[in-house]
Amino acid sequence: MSSLKAAAFGLLLGLFGNIANVSEGVRRLEENVGLGLLFTLRGAVTAPNDAVVIAIDRESSERLSLSNNPDRWPRSLHARLVESLSRAGASVIVFDLYFAEPRSPEEDSALAEAIKKAGNVVLAEQLRAKEISSTIDPEIDPGGHTVVETLKPIEPLSRAAVATAPFVLPRMPVRVSQYWTFQTDAGDAPTFPVLALQLHTLEAYRDIRTVLETASPKQAADLPRDVSSAIHSTGATKLIRTLRQRFHNAIGVSPPLAGITLDQDSKRKWVVALVNLYTGADRQYLNFYGPPRSVTTLPYYQALQLGNDENNSAPFDFRDKVVFVGLSENLLAERQDSFHTVFSKTNGVFISGVEIAATAFLNLLANSPVKPLRPSYQILTILVCGMIVALICRTVAPLSAAIGLVLCGAGYLFAASYQFRINAAWFPIVVPLFLQAPVGYMGALLWDYFEINSERKNIRQALAYYVPEEIVTQLARNVIDIRREGQTVYGICLFADIAGYTPVSEAMTPRALSELMHKYLEATFAPIHQHGGFVIGLKGDSTLAIWKGSADDQKLRSEACAAALEVAAAVRSFNQSNEAVELPTRVSLHAGEILLGNIGAGAHYEYGVTGDTVTTASRLDGLNKHLGTNILVSAEVIRDLDDFLAREIGIFILKGKTQPVVAFELICRVGACTERQKEACAIFTEARHAFERRCWDDASEKFAQSDELFNGDSVSRFYLKLCTQYRSELPSESWSGMIAMDEK
Repeated sequence: MSSLKAAAFGLLLGLFGNIANVSEGVRRLEENVGLGLLFTLRGAVTAPNDAVVIAIDRESSERLSLSNNPDRWPRSLHARLVESLSRAGASVIVFDLYFAEPRSPEEDSALAEAIKKAGNVVLAEQLRAKEISSTIDPEIDPGGHTVVETLKPIEPLSRAAVATAPFVLPRMPVRVSQYWTFQTDAGDAPTFPVLALQLHTLEAYRDIRTVLETASPKQAADLPRDVSSAIHSTGATKLIRTLRQRFHNAIGVSPPLAGITLDQDSKRKWVVALVNLYTGADRQYLNFYGPPRSVTTLPYYQALQLGNDENNSAPFDFRDKVVFVGLSENLLAERQDSFHTVFSKTNGVFISGVEIAATAFLNLLANSPVKPLRPSYQILTILVCGMIVALICRTVAPLSAAIGLVLCGAGYLFAASYQFRINAAWFPIVVPLFLQAPVGYMGALLWDYFEINSERKNIRQALAYYVPEEIVTQLARNVIDIRREGQTVYGICLFADIAGYTPVSEAMTPRALSELMHKYLEATFAPIHQHGGFVIGLKGDSTLAIWKGSADDQKLRSEACAAALEVAAAVRSFNQSNEAVELPTRVSLHAGEILLGNIGAGAHYEYGVTGDTVTTASRLDGLNKHLGTNILVSAEVIRDLDDFLAREIGIFILKGKTQPVVAFELICRVGACTERQKEACAIFTEARHAFERRCWDDASEKFAQSDELFNGDSVSRFYLKLCTQYRSELPSESWSGMIAMDEK
């Protein structure tokens, strides 16, 4: 049952985790906290050397005696940079600068000429939101619309560049963790990293075309076979869009190199990167290499010196490298081109947009972007985590569960961190560790609390059948002290004993006898409980009940006497309904001090009552048997109870006792008695007084009258026998009317 509960709890945790995982708030937490934690545990790593950032920074401004605003730098300076990088063998040159406004014709012409001559320069497009009024009825559409306007570089530069592309990133306070491979707001235009990748890997074009042709010949049928003619005829941007559309339309592209033979490992890497790009999503997660300038960075002024020093040597080898030019330094948050990332420092130092573009390109080239688990794997992972949390929390103690959760959480975090470091795989962190684990632990505690409460209620209900309610409460509060000494109180003990039980039990099967006794006890227990008594012991055919008080309580004694009369009435009714088997019952009552507590030793205890009061009540029950009476009570019980008709039977020294007991037969309530019963009791009292005065003849005569008035009285006949006995054998001179009983 516990394993089923743990499984059900695990399913609930898994469902809770998966529902939370798709909520916007948790997804933001996962991106900011979970992904951030994985980057923190991994730390900074060495970036590949396939990209270089040419930094437009303050140092270069000072060295070149230029404005701190890059927009004011002369474009002829950029022309010199392009020429230098081209001579150095740069594979692609990407400018993260806007050239949307014309300058002097000489400056613009110089830059356009350098770009055209290089043949590998990509320029930035600026995206600007523009509000337009609605042409629809204002009552139907009261608001306008926002469209994204693309601002290309000036015509000479756009015509000279191999391509132009946007690269827009979100601003603060949102942490940058993703980028667009294709800018959806600009008609799915390829961004800087995509253009840089395709231009850098032009030699792999034929292999890419072969992959597409293998997957779907129809999609590759009209593609140019030569990359130069492809770019010349369609342009780099349009070629990339076409390839992406064809790959999306193709079927069976994965695995990407199925049936393709490549001689060079570098070429294989390029083909894999391109196929993953064209078949992947529009947005990808950035796999940052570290804090600002983790990507190889060279100040602008140093890049201008390429080939100008005495040794004709460059400060860096740009051969076959993709160069990104833009604002890059240890930027403060208030600078225009600064972005908050997982490696941003608390002092406000953020990363530049151009370095993010270079990072995205390196991710694409190495096929190493951060890869979230597929939705199906995420669901399975969160479900399994929920099951593990439930198993730990529902099968061990709370402290052990807490330790187990910490250890399992540490193990999961280590495994997730390892996968992130090796494969850039992003396993969910927030939901398993920060939601499922604490919710599962607290849920298990609450579940245990309600279960324990329910069990306690059941135990209390069960114990209430065996011990008084206050004892149940006492045990619940201090169960360890269950064997301590009992409590001495004033109490009234009721004994009920079945006459002739042994022959009845011999004639019945155990099951039949059990069913009979169940009905009998149900009938006799009811009056006891109704009058505030508690059945404290059962032994064979005997019942022991008590009424407990702090002192001699007349009301308590009255309740006990009323219960005794109703028990006798219940037995008569029971016997009338069971004609085949009758269970005549004798009842006795005695009051005095009793000890309530746990009786036993070693490993076995029973809650019970001890003391002389219990013994006397038991002996009175034996006296019932000898006298043939139904209900006997002691003087300590019946004293001052005027509501009941009772006759004093006599003074007896019961078997095993030294102190005499004044016994009364309880007949009925005063309101229910007849005149004949009153007269019979009065005659019996006169007879007993004559008996105590040793007037045997007078006593015998009155006992005979009493017997007749009671329509047969076993007590009167008992005394008649004693009168006859004492006539022949007089009692001692010290005899005061007490009768010693030799048997129980």
